[in-house]
Amino acid sequence: MAPPSPPSVPHSQATMDVDEIDEGSQQQLGSQLNAFKAAGKRRVVIDEAHPFELETYISSYSGRTYVDRLLHIMSTCPTLAPQALQLAVEEALKGRDTELYLEIFHRYQRAHAEARDEIPELSALAEPDQRWIEETNARNQAERTKLEVELKTYSSNMIKESIRMAHRDLGDFYRSLGEYTNALKHYTKSREFCTTSQHVLDMCMSVIELLMEQRNYSHIATYVFKAEAALDSASMVRGQSGPEAPAGAAQANKEKKNAERLRAQTKLDVATGLSHLGQSNYEKAAQTFLKAGPVKGLEDWTGKLIAPGDIAIYATLSALATFPRSTIRAQILDSDDFSMYIEQEPYIRELLESYMNNRFKNVLEILERYSTRHYLDIHLYQHVQNLTNLIRSKSLVLYFQPFSSIKLERMGQAFGWSVQELEQQVVALIQAGEIKARVDRQNKILKAKETDQRAALFAKAMKSGQDIQAANRKLLLRMRLQQADLVVKPPKGQSQGYSYGTGHASEFLSGDY
Repeated sequence: MAPPSPPSVPHSQATMDVDEIDEGSQQQLGSQLNAFKAAGKRRVVIDEAHPFELETYISSYSGRTYVDRLLHIMSTCPTLAPQALQLAVEEALKGRDTELYLEIFHRYQRAHAEARDEIPELSALAEPDQRWIEETNARNQAERTKLEVELKTYSSNMIKESIRMAHRDLGDFYRSLGEYTNALKHYTKSREFCTTSQHVLDMCMSVIELLMEQRNYSHIATYVFKAEAALDSASMVRGQSGPEAPAGAAQANKEKKNAERLRAQTKLDVATGLSHLGQSNYEKAAQTFLKAGPVKGLEDWTGKLIAPGDIAIYATLSALATFPRSTIRAQILDSDDFSMYIEQEPYIRELLESYMNNRFKNVLEILERYSTRHYLDIHLYQHVQNLTNLIRSKSLVLYFQPFSSIKLERMGQAFGWSVQELEQQVVALIQAGEIKARVDRQNKILKAKETDQRAALFAKAMKSGQDIQAANRKLLLRMRLQQADLVVKPPKGQSQGYSYGTGHASEFLSGDY
């Protein structure tokens, strides 16, 4: 059973100001995430049919996301817990988050409790380094005191730029400790002292990175909207400032500004796509991921927050589940930018080509073979079952479209299923209205429902007549309004017509008067 999708964001939250994500909402989010994890918990098995190389996979990441992904792997695949423990401890010792360091050991103990006969006890592998914990906590306290003193000094001097930078530094510091509530408080507080659009953009980017680490999908869109507004404003300011330069230098400067904007927009598109994916809006997730620019536009996000291969997987699975094949070919297979992402995960191209060439059995085999990779992904694991079901259903619908009738045995061979398994899938699709057909259980044949072409033609003609009649009524009403001089005229200097349309008859074919 697919795990429950996160709740949608109320409109009041979607339009909230930057200071309104308080500690209560953070705690509520944490409890929701724990509930989702418990509901979608699945023990992943690694064998010859489901291969997975941990070191190869985790080498694409760094920093906190490196450790977070290893913690997720410990929870979902206990057989990998010993190896994940060693890698996570090595990475955690490079940072300053002692709580995260201790969480690694606690997570391993829970994994051992689930698989006592498969993995050794914690004491046989590693023990927490108490000396490192004490020294790191002391350094953290000294750094915290220093930054807070700097903030107080700058606040007393009323230097806006210094105060902004002090809040930013404190936000970065608390983020490195995993104290997301304090980090968010200082990031949003710095908004009051931003003097340029670029400062606002930097603040929004910091908050978006924080929310992505926290997997707070519902609030990402709010800050993406604010960041896009700041990006537009910053681009306009950069375009208007500075003395006129020679033609060659002006062109180079323009290209540099466009490249900077493209890099920022790529990050925002990826963040938006991740937000849609986290809220189970797969069609919008695919559309947004496919808008992302070249891989190099991710800059420091590569590995720190997400890997290019992840984007290829998220976009492809979401597109296969929701897009028609013409759109998949145009936006994925024929896209030069997205091909750079696909190169990071070679099996994705094989999956796409199998789907486009009606090799649905191969499609399902690839999804099953790499299901381990998908379930071990920290953002995707809640959606794997749902996406797989959607892709399977679409494949069945596409396969049956050309036929008026087909034997279930032949159809089952195309998908690698028994007749009984296929019959269950087909009946579910018929009940959902996805396939307009009926099953002959005695002869094991799937027959499409016959359409009365004569009745369909009459219905189409009647609908066309009603549409023309409605359009004529609207045009007559418009003529009478003009005769009665009940027309809002545009201000002087503007072209005749309406800001919302041209007045053409086609514009009156929809809507009621």
